[in-house]
Amino acid sequence: MADLSTFERYYKLADDLIERSTKEQLAECTRLLALNLAHHQALYGEIPQDQMLTILEGAEPSEAQLKLLIDGMKNLIGVLANNINGLDGQKH
Repeated sequence: MADLSTFERYYKLADDLIERSTKEQLAECTRLLALNLAHHQALYGEIPQDQMLTILEGAEPSEAQLKLLIDGMKNLIGVLANNINGLDGQKH
């Protein structure tokens, strides 16, 4: 069961990693996340942006929305951490 404190911890960790990242590292993360999104869209279709904005702007997310928010932060943290640590020292 997901809870808001888990999301808040991941969000803070993502912020910390963003602060430690260079502009080039953030650009690379953006490219990788865009590629992941394009892959998802190719498999499952467009993601309705209005639904995503509703989740972000809502007062109290549902359990499903909270899980989605947490999973999103995990994805961001993973890409940021790999980029900061120079996974194999290669660009993607």
